Amino acid sequence: MKKNNDWKERLGVIYSTNPDFAYQTDEAPEVETLPCDRQRLRVRIDRRNRGGKTVTIVEGFRGRTDDLEALGKALKVRCGVGGATKDGEIILQGDLRQKVADILQGEGYGVRVC
Repeated sequence: MKKNNDWKERLGVIYSTNPDFAYQTDEAPEVETLPCDRQRLRVRIDRRNRGGKTVTIVEGFRGRTDDLEALGKALKVRCGVGGATKDGEIILQGDLRQKVADILQGEGYGVRVC
């Protein structure tokens, strides 16, 4: 949730005496989450810039951040590993491409393993 009065986002704005003034940010509204059967997700592994550790990355999710985080949490619990959700990707520790692809296909997502 976002605060209504976050002063850091209003740096450089001149004070207004207009009682009807509403400060507007340049944020784009979040898009609605597509249904599972219309999502096309890619599952791949990555080893770069991770200290030699292998991670599984799920990318291509289109929808709200809350829904992405919920999917990420469900995958982490079902796989029994740690991970994170950031920059529109779900990052899971270890090489779990096939297991993650099977879970996502069981949920109805379109999956491509790279």
